[in-house]
Amino acid sequence: MRYVLDAARMETREDAHACLKAELNLPEYYGNNLDALYDCLTEMPETEIEIQHLKEAGKDSYVWRVINVMQDAGVKVYDLI
Repeated sequence: MRYVLDAARMETREDAHACLKAELNLPEYYGNNLDALYDCLTEMPETEIEIQHLKEAGKDSYVWRVINVMQDAGVKVYDLI
């Protein structure tokens, strides 16, 4: 499955997890943290995620932590530049 996420919606921890839960159709019991994200991603069938507007994300944006977890979970992430 392929998803498209907007980096601008994932600058803070709270915003990122709300966006991820909605856009990736994560379960209701999703824990809104990076460990829970990793667990959910590893349970999903082959997943590809395109992240738009990443160039505009600041170096302290939470989206970078999310991307690291996605990559650790084996998710193909595009538009990292």
